[in-house]
Amino acid sequence: MMDMTGKRGLVMGVANERSIAWGIARALHGAGAELAFTYQGEAFGKRVAPLAESVGSTTLLDVDVTDDVSLDAAFARLEEGGPLDFVIHAIAFSDKAELTGRFVDTSRANFKHSLDISCYSLVEVARRARPLMTNGGTILTLTFDGSQRVVPFYNVMGVAKAALEASVRYLAADLGPEGIRVNAISPGPMKTLAGAAIGGARKTYRFTEANAPLRANATLEAIGGTALYLCAGSGACTSGEVIHVDGGYHVMGMPQSDNL
Repeated sequence: MMDMTGKRGLVMGVANERSIAWGIARALHGAGAELAFTYQGEAFGKRVAPLAESVGSTTLLDVDVTDDVSLDAAFARLEEGGPLDFVIHAIAFSDKAELTGRFVDTSRANFKHSLDISCYSLVEVARRARPLMTNGGTILTLTFDGSQRVVPFYNVMGVAKAALEASVRYLAADLGPEGIRVNAISPGPMKTLAGAAIGGARKTYRFTEANAPLRANATLEAIGGTALYLCAGSGACTSGEVIHVDGGYHVMGMPQSDNL
């Protein structure tokens, strides 16, 4: 039920070896999946290329998710290789300067840009992936609990992730009749390039680790294993879900008693 041999998918959002998308890619590759990768711009391409090579991938696509022409070209290339079984959407962005201070100070321009890249890109990707998923498939994205509760400095990204989670539910309803499952994984704070952009990231990481029921933050291996379950046969009846992989922190209403 966890064998991905013969399955083919796209991983979007690998920045380096510490990326959550890379942890997912390793797990899928370990189960036998064939992978293609996207990147944006030459600098990220140089980082992704050796990682892709290490898992036997020869398909690297330079994609700007805000550009329809770029997306169309990428999925045209993917179509040449045959059916697609899964897409990992690990893409989010906000101006780092607006991930400090208060949400009330969010600029209109950054609000639009953050929602476009962090949420609407999933819709654009799903629309293009759907015709390639002739045997059904899985579309998987990444969120964070700042979508449901206020997290210091997460600001507009919390709003973007809330919209992303709603999009997961609506896409799951739209695409379910075609055998396409749409889900999200919600890890706790991670020591990634994206996570480091958020103000107070180190304090947030330490706080959640100290107060989660398991007294631990998520690992790339745990997130990768969850993604594998959702993409493989074991996840055949799971769609429209947000799966937390955060040491249980999302259930806590207050810090642990020792930390009050």
